[in-house]
Amino acid sequence: MAPGAPALLLLSLLSLPGLPPRAAACPAACRCYSATVECGALRLRVVPPGIPPGTQTLFLQDNSIARLEPGILAPLASLRHLYLHNNSLHALESGAFRAQSRLLELALTGNRLRGLRVGAFAGLAQLRVLYLAGNQLVQLLDFTFLHLQRLQELHLQDNSIELLEDQALAGLSSLALLDLSRNQLGTISRETLQPLASLQVLRLTENPWRCDCALHWLGAWIKEGGQRLLSSRDKKILCAEPPRLALQSLLEVSGSSLICIPPSVHVEPLEVTANLGEDLRVACQASGYPQPLVTWRKVAQPREGAPRAQAQPEVGWRGPGGLGASDTGSGMLFLTNITLAHAGKYECEASNAGGAARVPFQLLVNVSRQQQLAPAPPPAGGPVSHEPLPETGSMAFRALGLATQTAIAAAIALLALTALLLATMICRRRRRRKKAPGPSGEGALFVNDYSDGPCTFAQLEELRDERGHEMFVIDRSKPLFAESAAEAAEAPGVAQGLPLQPPSAYEIHC
Repeated sequence: MAPGAPALLLLSLLSLPGLPPRAAACPAACRCYSATVECGALRLRVVPPGIPPGTQTLFLQDNSIARLEPGILAPLASLRHLYLHNNSLHALESGAFRAQSRLLELALTGNRLRGLRVGAFAGLAQLRVLYLAGNQLVQLLDFTFLHLQRLQELHLQDNSIELLEDQALAGLSSLALLDLSRNQLGTISRETLQPLASLQVLRLTENPWRCDCALHWLGAWIKEGGQRLLSSRDKKILCAEPPRLALQSLLEVSGSSLICIPPSVHVEPLEVTANLGEDLRVACQASGYPQPLVTWRKVAQPREGAPRAQAQPEVGWRGPGGLGASDTGSGMLFLTNITLAHAGKYECEASNAGGAARVPFQLLVNVSRQQQLAPAPPPAGGPVSHEPLPETGSMAFRALGLATQTAIAAAIALLALTALLLATMICRRRRRRKKAPGPSGEGALFVNDYSDGPCTFAQLEELRDERGHEMFVIDRSKPLFAESAAEAAEAPGVAQGLPLQPPSAYEIHC
């Protein structure tokens, strides 16, 4: 072999396509060995970039990671174990783990999760163990864990869970261990645990259980066959209320003591007539045990000619918080700036484990006769509007904002003042024209006639033509001067000793 042959062979091998690239570098400050990457306790705020794609175990615990950026875990399709406990995660985006189809264990203990969105665990088809303990979860919604059909352990202890919806655990057919201890559960339904066909360990201790008729099934279920799921410590399910059963074990309380009082509802008055633009508040008082949940809803009215069916809720209000805010014991219906759309039939419903009760309520909206007869003027070139104008004294005007009312009132006052000033100026100008004499012959048409000599103004007769023009025509039948000096002497001015100017003639020109 030639002396340079090994070097040429090496270069040719390096240039061949399809060879795997050199292993990716380890993220800064992390430790990488085999298929494991350790980045724990490094004060990280985000998942560090540069994690080798072939990593199977990733330690990110004891950091300050607050969010999993979209797609940050997408390159890590080979992960088997992911440890994110003791971080600052406050939410999980839907599909955050969609690329981790091989993941077996996920640790999210000790974060700040307040809720779990449906789809947060989509893609984790092989997950076996899920740690969610020590978070701030308050409730679990329906179908939260629907995609975890092979999950075997679910750790939810040390949260603040008050409510498990009936389908919250749907899909967990392989679950063997469920830990719900040290939460704020007061009750749990049979439907919630029904999907757990493979359950072997159930932990429900250290919750403020409300021992009423809603928990009757749990006590009977444990006595019949559920004891195998509970250790000797887990069987100590203590009642927190009612007071007469406080600190007693649920298994020691007789079924006849687990009672509920069905709710009763009171609404006063049952019918109210409100004006347009007004605000309305209606109280619904409910009593019972456990304390009923009060719900307001508007009942849809069936159309004319259509078959009558059971009334379905159209719009719902729950309590003083407005739409969707729950209230127990006393529910308030709040309606602001009432319009015709608010009129109709409402229903207040109170429900608890003992049953439900409903009371109808009718709202009528008063439209004044003046508003009905005063349609708005149609805009130029636009469609005609049939809605009434908001008059100043009407409820529609009062329903406007304070700033809008002030602006309208100021505009009306300004228009009135302007009209008053214009009227005053016109009156003054007319008075001045009456007082100030105009030049002789102004606005008149004079006709010269020299056939009979000069004439006086007394001989002029005022006429108007068809267009209203003034004309003065000479009337020769009238005398030019006073007929005699005697007539002039008999004038009033002479009797009083006042000199009388002699009459004079004027020649009139155009």
